[in-house]
Amino acid sequence: MLEREERLLRLQILLCVFIGFLLHLVVAAEIPLGSKLSVADNEFWFSDNGDFALGFFSNSDQPNQFRVGIHFNSKSIPLNQQTVVWVAGADVTVGNMSYFQLTQEGKLVLFNSNEGFSVWTSKTGNRSVVSAALHDKGNLVLLDKEQNIVWQSFDTPSDTLLPGQSLSVYQMLRAASKNSISSYYSLYMNASGELQLRWESHVIYWTSESHSSSNLSAFLTTSGALQLQDQSLKPVWSVFGEDYNDTVNYRFLRLDVDGNLRLYSWMDTLQSWRSVWQAVENQCKVFATCGQHGVCVFTASGSAECRCPFEVTENKCMVIYEQDCEAGSTMLTYEHTFLYGIYPPDDSVIISTLQQCQHMCMNDPRCTVATFSNNGSAQCSIKKTEYVTGYADPSLSSISFVKRCSGPLAVNPSLLKSPPPKETPMLCVPCLIGAATGTFFIFAVLQLGIGLCIYRRKISTRKKVSLALTCANSNGLIALSFSEIKSLTGDFKNQIGPKMFKGVLPNNHLVAVKDLNASIEERKFRSAVLKIGNIHHKHLLKLEGYCCEFNHRFLVYEYARNGSVDKYIDDSTLCKRLTWRKRIEICSCVARAISYLHAGCREFVSHGNMKCENVILGENLEAKVTEFGFARVDGEASYCGFSAEKDVEDFGKLVLTLVTGCRDHGQLCEWVYKEWIEGQADNVVDKRIDGGVDLEELERVLRISFWCFQRDERRRPSMAEVVRVVEGTLNVDPPPPSFTFQRPLQEDDLQGSGSESEL
Repeated sequence: MLEREERLLRLQILLCVFIGFLLHLVVAAEIPLGSKLSVADNEFWFSDNGDFALGFFSNSDQPNQFRVGIHFNSKSIPLNQQTVVWVAGADVTVGNMSYFQLTQEGKLVLFNSNEGFSVWTSKTGNRSVVSAALHDKGNLVLLDKEQNIVWQSFDTPSDTLLPGQSLSVYQMLRAASKNSISSYYSLYMNASGELQLRWESHVIYWTSESHSSSNLSAFLTTSGALQLQDQSLKPVWSVFGEDYNDTVNYRFLRLDVDGNLRLYSWMDTLQSWRSVWQAVENQCKVFATCGQHGVCVFTASGSAECRCPFEVTENKCMVIYEQDCEAGSTMLTYEHTFLYGIYPPDDSVIISTLQQCQHMCMNDPRCTVATFSNNGSAQCSIKKTEYVTGYADPSLSSISFVKRCSGPLAVNPSLLKSPPPKETPMLCVPCLIGAATGTFFIFAVLQLGIGLCIYRRKISTRKKVSLALTCANSNGLIALSFSEIKSLTGDFKNQIGPKMFKGVLPNNHLVAVKDLNASIEERKFRSAVLKIGNIHHKHLLKLEGYCCEFNHRFLVYEYARNGSVDKYIDDSTLCKRLTWRKRIEICSCVARAISYLHAGCREFVSHGNMKCENVILGENLEAKVTEFGFARVDGEASYCGFSAEKDVEDFGKLVLTLVTGCRDHGQLCEWVYKEWIEGQADNVVDKRIDGGVDLEELERVLRISFWCFQRDERRRPSMAEVVRVVEGTLNVDPPPPSFTFQRPLQEDDLQGSGSESEL
């Protein structure tokens, strides 16, 4: 009897333990509000099946910088093969005292200890989130009381798609970066239902088949197929991995660092991931595979190798050509080679013959490389940059020419060969007379021929200039004389802004001509123009030409129909077109443009003169920045004598101008700060704005503008941080009152301030 009771007791205990274990599993599947992961604790959130884990990780090349993301966690996959499949904030890295938290308000926050504020958030603070969970498919979700998904990581992919995950229209994957600069490669789903592999935003080097259907989504199946599916989930296009329909436990699709899209499967027998499909079979056909490290050659082993047929300068393979070659120039021939420029990536393509292609580059002082190819139509691609790459293959019919300065041997090798000595002939007077007459006749014919050649060359040059003026799609900068500037602007009759005039090219293509009204050395001006002309961004006004003649310095830009922002601020009627939404959009566009100048170009470029007059509005009032880099041209790499901190301060002034409608910044910041600190920020808003104001956006832009004015330049944010704050993806603390053009606020000015910081 006693033994039976002991057995029952043991069974009850075991049952309780088992039930407790099951309850533990249920609790482990749910991530409650307030849950937190820190770099220091090295903790993780796991999926129910244990296949995925969320936590911090570091890259070997950045040992003190961490990211938070989801990675494979199966025991069958070794630690060094547990690939990361999603990263919060993509390129965002944090310090070793940072943490990732599901806050009590229901949003995920990544807090960076180095910067002292959150650098990424799910922006779900007001959406009734009660818990989070990491699903068995690797999807991190936020749930409400009814267990509906409020937010999910599958909707914000980084560089990877997992089985069951889709990529919708306008979504993209961005390849991981090789360094601290964001990757140029992306996989983009356009509105026409095409997948596109792109370099930067407009160079497309691979695309899926086009379809008549719209609203398609890309989908990775568990059986190993990448499909485009319509709204009824019917596949309209598919590609298949080598192991399609085989029993494979784990798969993923990733846009790799090298710009190729690959489908991977886990091979248990090999204990490694294997690529079972890739979009671009020949890696050398991926745009800028070798970047600045030469020309791509596809080897017999199937790998891509970068070789430098040009000159190596500072570990970069570059085409070095000096425009002023004392001994002339020559063209080096590279057969079976296709070359193209990458900074900028736009080449001028012209229909021509092989000989014409070579001569066009030889006669163009800015041409560095020409490539002739004939794939159905004979085309000549002209490059005007020293940053040239490409690919070589024996099967290619393309021929490339690279311009080089000639040495004395190349000009006339016979100069080094002394003719054999000849005996002095007997003096013959009739012979001398005949020789003199013949020489005179030949000299006269040569003079006439030379004069005719010069005349024809002038006519040809004029035709080329006319062609450049009438070709709206020309990618090169147009060099204009002062008389041509006067002609196309109608003698400066139509002024559209401060020292800005409307002009019309012969083909009725509108341009905006800016008079710099500055004495700039010709060599430095031309150098800066060529560098600025290679900068392309959708929020930077495109430079199309210039004038550098005597003391005249003009810039010719693309035409923006609605003029500069200052005209709208000063005009009470036009001002009403600048709604609150439009003003925030202008702030965002300008911030993106300046951020690109600071960090997106090959060399740092400061604007130096950021103000309302230099923000131009297009047909739909989209903002573009002009006169970048030309505030004080000095020929240095930065083009201007100003710093990033100066541009940040100028941006802060622009924000206050757009918010308040006032352009006198002397005491403006002090007044705005005083109203804001007293909780009356809406008092500073321009009363001419129709349609109301978003108070949350107002709080954001005022805070970031105050940070831009900090007297201590080290405390000012970078323009990349400014972009994230303006667009609402980064929160910012209240700034202290220490501004560049402001008297110190008195203690009584700050009484009653109670603004709280939001991480």
